[in-house]
Amino acid sequence: MNRFIQVTTSIVLFALAGCAPVSENEATGSTSAAPVAVASVSGIELVLLPGGTFTMGNAGGDPDERPEHSVTISPFVIDKYEVTHAQFDAAQLPNPSKWKDHPNKPVNQVRWRDAKQYCNERSLLEKLTPCYDETVPGWPCDFAANGYRLPTEAEWEFAAKAGSDKPFDFGDVAKLQQYAVFADNGNQQTAPVGSTKPNAWGIFDLYGNVSEWCHDVFDPAYYASSPKENPIGPEPSEANPKRVVRGGSWKATANMCRNTFRQGQTTGDTDACFSTDFCGFRCVRLPRAEELAMLP
Repeated sequence: MNRFIQVTTSIVLFALAGCAPVSENEATGSTSAAPVAVASVSGIELVLLPGGTFTMGNAGGDPDERPEHSVTISPFVIDKYEVTHAQFDAAQLPNPSKWKDHPNKPVNQVRWRDAKQYCNERSLLEKLTPCYDETVPGWPCDFAANGYRLPTEAEWEFAAKAGSDKPFDFGDVAKLQQYAVFADNGNQQTAPVGSTKPNAWGIFDLYGNVSEWCHDVFDPAYYASSPKENPIGPEPSEANPKRVVRGGSWKATANMCRNTFRQGQTTGDTDACFSTDFCGFRCVRLPRAEELAMLP
């Protein structure tokens, strides 16, 4: 059993108490309760997702989206919006973004390590235990810590699908401009977060604006051996492997905005001239006991 599953077992039992169990053959995206809007002590808006079992991947998608497989996710809290310039600057970190013309635009051109450092700083600002150990090469993640971290790829897809089994939870790709800032309406740059409609669970910009860093090492064949519970990606096989980036961006095609579309990106952590201007992120953390008590 991986460490993430051991840590979250008690959370799952608490969250599912009094509810019907979720079986692996239930409909994609099935959950035990409805999402709940919450806020951090610093006022950042988040959404508490109760966890559940869903079908990850897309049998009709690209080869790295196959095979479809059942995954069970423990409850977690996720940012309602992508991390903005205002939030990043509040952590007093150097902002690497290409566009800084609006405080509520998402940070972009962010290295994987930049995103992890922000997670740690935000954790400290809220008196939480940081997840990333900055004293160890690679900054490993402690999934038992109550601070902020990047979502796993499975958590990101669970949040994006919002109980749907379609490439876009709102249905027809013809509606995409209502839900995403992407190549067709992006004016070649980012837009303030929340400029388009949220998905069915009230989370904004999952389909576009900036693509979002995840925790996982990118392996196009990983789905064939992925664990069924709380997968966190394969172990790194090199010092600086590609990491998963999820979601569309201001320069993405409609196909790249699908909720199962996968990308692997070099982290930029050792690149002084990193210029991947479509990379941003959002944070997740474990729920507090009082937040879990809010679930129906």
